[in-house]
Amino acid sequence: MAKSTTERRKSSHLRICSTKNVEFAHKTTGFEDVDFIHRALPELGVDKIDITCSAFGKRLSAPFFIESITGGSAEAKRINKSLAAAAEKAGVAMGLGSQRAMIENPSLSDTYCVRDVAPDILLIGNIGIAQLMEYDVRRITDAVDCVGADAIFVHLNALQEAIQPEGNRNFEKCLSYLEKFTSQLSIPVIAKETGAGISRDVAAALSKAGVKGIDVAGAGGTSWGAVELHRNSQGHESFWEWGIPTALSVVEVAGTCKLPIIASGGIRSGCDAAKAIALGADYAGAALPFLKAAEKGEKAVFDELERWKEQLKICMFLTGCENLKSLANSPLIITGRTAELFRLRGISPEGFANRREHSKMIL
Repeated sequence: MAKSTTERRKSSHLRICSTKNVEFAHKTTGFEDVDFIHRALPELGVDKIDITCSAFGKRLSAPFFIESITGGSAEAKRINKSLAAAAEKAGVAMGLGSQRAMIENPSLSDTYCVRDVAPDILLIGNIGIAQLMEYDVRRITDAVDCVGADAIFVHLNALQEAIQPEGNRNFEKCLSYLEKFTSQLSIPVIAKETGAGISRDVAAALSKAGVKGIDVAGAGGTSWGAVELHRNSQGHESFWEWGIPTALSVVEVAGTCKLPIIASGGIRSGCDAAKAIALGADYAGAALPFLKAAEKGEKAVFDELERWKEQLKICMFLTGCENLKSLANSPLIITGRTAELFRLRGISPEGFANRREHSKMIL
């Protein structure tokens, strides 16, 4: 059977992300401008630091998400199995790639099914907001039920849709479709960008529409403008660098709504995750580092996750934070372009620098 347009596109995206330079060339996440205040007397032990947390009804060993990557092809099946098995062993969450391909062609469903290797993980399904305008809710919920997902990402990929040759350029009334969708599902709906970030105004609208969490997926990591440019050499080079840096997006969303926040978009280590949590996120996730690890197999993915855990714990040790709640209140020095962006958006970098330090010491 000939591959559908969606299936061919998904295979192309996977190949490009695996073999080409698809990260932002100049714009960064902003985390390089964020520094912790070192505590020379931590007054705690690394082994006693608690990085466990709960997310959408599941307990996690660390606040990490393997972000949505793929589905819809034989190669995608192998990758998803490796990612899921590693997530199960490491005790972290995982998002599936867009399930549009399996909705269009049910024979592709098994490329998304990972419960046989990951029966207990927090597993998140995935559909684009544009597909909410195309498919009956039942078709989407059937796809979610098929893979045994605990929640569903609705990805907001306006940039990608606008510049890909076969993209959907009409997002009229998409918010009302999202609101209807959230009201009809019994599992949490998490709004997710795809590399261009979420602003405070959009965060407020998403919260009002009934989503139960927001994944900011900001600029500084994988650029879908770059991915689409690799697919179409006549593409729009100007949009390679489009988007809100992840650090700014996290702070804007955290300052606007009380929903759980996943920081993604250029998160490349447990140290980046620590900074994201200190800026206001609840969890941190990434796709590209785990995709590259998955090419080597399950063990490589697991080893990467364990490195992240160790890095997160060391950051917490060196700032005197015994748990994630303490980390969330840790003082930060924010300088450079990121501090300038904060001020231009009415956010005080000084407010982060002068948080009351948590400590067992008597000062």
